[in-house]
Amino acid sequence: MHNAYSIALAGLFTLSSAATGQTQMNKRPHFGLARHSPSGPYSMQTTKVSTGCFPAKLQAILSYIASQTRHDPMVTSGFRPHASRSGSLHRRCMAADIRVPGVSERAVVSAAQRAPGIGGIGTYCNGIIHVDIGPSRRWIHC
Repeated sequence: MHNAYSIALAGLFTLSSAATGQTQMNKRPHFGLARHSPSGPYSMQTTKVSTGCFPAKLQAILSYIASQTRHDPMVTSGFRPHASRSGSLHRRCMAADIRVPGVSERAVVSAAQRAPGIGGIGTYCNGIIHVDIGPSRRWIHC
């Protein structure tokens, strides 16, 4: 029952975010930077972070983390077409590196582990947490 509730909640956040984003886009002029504009309850660390191609499943994971931590994740890295590792899911826009300001790394990882559709979760010494929609796996690089 809890899992069904979580899936429904993540779906509602995604739909709500999409509707809000569309309303805001109608009010602002569009300058062709959609790939850099947030489309969910998250922010980007810089304007160079590309998130516009995130699939709904990845957006739902970020929405779920936001709902569980009550803080919006900040994406530090999204789509990277020239990622150094050929197998990187960042190259396919299926991964995000995030921080959640004001929330412990442990709490963010815990929320990510419960997120419907989560694949990989990685943690790094600098406090960045990787989430993706690929195969299920966990790692710590320090």
